Amino acid sequence: MIPAGSLLHAVALHKAYGRTPALDGADFSLHPGEVVAVMGPSGSGKSTLLHCLAGIIAPDSGTVRYGDRELTAMSDAERSALRRADFGFVFQFGQLVPELTALENVALPLRLNGTRRRDAERQAREWLERLEVDTVADRRPGEVSGGQGQRVAVARALAGRPRVVFADEPTGALDSLNGERVMSLLTDAARDTRAAVVLVTHEARVAAYSDREVVVRDGIAREEAAAV
Repeated sequence: MIPAGSLLHAVALHKAYGRTPALDGADFSLHPGEVVAVMGPSGSGKSTLLHCLAGIIAPDSGTVRYGDRELTAMSDAERSALRRADFGFVFQFGQLVPELTALENVALPLRLNGTRRRDAERQAREWLERLEVDTVADRRPGEVSGGQGQRVAVARALAGRPRVVFADEPTGALDSLNGERVMSLLTDAARDTRAAVVLVTHEARVAAYSDREVVVRDGIAREEAAAV
């Protein structure tokens, strides 16, 4: 049964790589505006769960529903269009386009969705300012610090005002001070725009920014007490 008001919901997800199971019947639910931390040891299946929820990979069995749509029944093209329109992504190493400036990186998803260049760059500047990195707008990723680059990545993820942000170890490559700042800015901005966040992490201090925690062990997701 889908929980009332659920935005994203997965039931009985199974995924194996060869003979190695990554997910073994995982369930998950996410409500609008909610921040959920997905925790677990390395190799537990938490990143695989995120990738299935985001439609990046298809589970071997089970279903993922986003609103009234079933991701697991969509074509690759339909899932790609959904990711561009409704989802935002932040990865451990940012994955910014090295040839583009910070401003161009943030404007890129807006441009891909048909926003005019002038409007896309105006919105991108607003998000860079909000994430406190407007001073590096004209620099390329190789010319900024790790903390600055990750904040640019957060700005890019949020610029299109997605309904869901998927953050996979967003502070894993940062020191504790920069990690805390990135998490504070990410969760504050997401809550202001009512975006829900799926946050994959193995760090308790990062999970503390969430509304609740789900722990993945041996490919099975279990609810934990809410983070405080």
